[in-house]
Amino acid sequence: MRVTLDDIRARELRHVLQTYKRQPVAFVRGSGARLFDTDGREYLDFVSGIGVTSLGHAHPGLTAAIADQAATLLHTSNLYYHPFQAEAAARLSELSGLTRTFFCNSGTEAVEACLKFARRYWYTQGAKDRTEFVALEGGFAGRTFGSLSVTHDEHYRAPFAPLLAGVTFVDPASPDALTAAVTTRTVAVIAEPIQGEGGIRPLSPAFAAALNDVCARTGTLYIADEVQTGLGRTGHPFYFQALGLRPDLISVGKALGGGVPVGATLVSERVAQAISAGDHGSTYGGNLLGTRAAVFVLTQLMEGGLIEHVKTVGAHFERRLRTLALKHPIVTEVRGAGVMRGLQLSVDAMPVIDAARDRGLLVNRTDEKVVRLLPPLTIEPADIDRAVDTLDTVLAAIAPEVAV
Repeated sequence: MRVTLDDIRARELRHVLQTYKRQPVAFVRGSGARLFDTDGREYLDFVSGIGVTSLGHAHPGLTAAIADQAATLLHTSNLYYHPFQAEAAARLSELSGLTRTFFCNSGTEAVEACLKFARRYWYTQGAKDRTEFVALEGGFAGRTFGSLSVTHDEHYRAPFAPLLAGVTFVDPASPDALTAAVTTRTVAVIAEPIQGEGGIRPLSPAFAAALNDVCARTGTLYIADEVQTGLGRTGHPFYFQALGLRPDLISVGKALGGGVPVGATLVSERVAQAISAGDHGSTYGGNLLGTRAAVFVLTQLMEGGLIEHVKTVGAHFERRLRTLALKHPIVTEVRGAGVMRGLQLSVDAMPVIDAARDRGLLVNRTDEKVVRLLPPLTIEPADIDRAVDTLDTVLAAIAPEVAV
């Protein structure tokens, strides 16, 4: 018997903790950049599970790797060796330039590890009073206590205060504010090279230069939060490279497993030398299934021409979106890189999200007035054209309502 959306919603209302405001659709199947709901309706997916399904849905190679590993061995714990952690770590090192990797299960966990390792570094140096962090206004790092402490939005923070003490937030448009905030008590600066939840806002070259300078002068560590920007989404392995930033730690998640939960904290050699056995750990982190998936995704990224593909389709994507913005005054700015794009609107973006979904296009809202677009890295120009044409129709229908 076919399960309906109403069946699923009713059962969730009885049994699932209501922490999410779900949209009125339930998906049961996917293929490439397409999803299919309980009624068999097709949608073009420009959300990708919030940047997770980097190779699209039901990628045959990833599916085969996951199935083979599930039939062989899923988990043994970090008490023992297995073949895939070192292989995935070596590839991440080649992409990032950082020498060591700690595996976990999500981007939030990766940020937590970054914060802990940064604190541990200064403790090892004997600077036990160096305990504070600098983060950015508009930044989002996750919802656990540590990651929430360096997340700016008060909406997320207030119900769980007090959080980690000693965090200073600075305006990412002000290099001088950053320079003033970093002191001899600062452990690290944490910053997304492009703010994701904050509205697809890249750091400016001036801010990046100030960040490099203040870290070099004071010895402060830089944590690059690349959970959303990393692993090819911007047309670069990591977006810190495009800005010329020099991180000591990098948080990685989302795209790493192509849909299988796996995260990683990448660590420079100088920080790694301060970490000892037992300083951190994870029961599931780096398990065989997650790292087997990560190896497959990283192989596609490094040997399958995926980064060059993103550069090519990303340029097409930007051209189409800028043309769209010229046509619709409601779009005030186009931001982002590669296949990580944001349309800044002059009004709440939610009506656009709902109308696009009704027309078979999935996009999502962030920072209230931003339409965020995160298609799979494998997206083709024809699908980009279809998505932009749908947004064109939606914006044309919404604009008269806004004018009224």
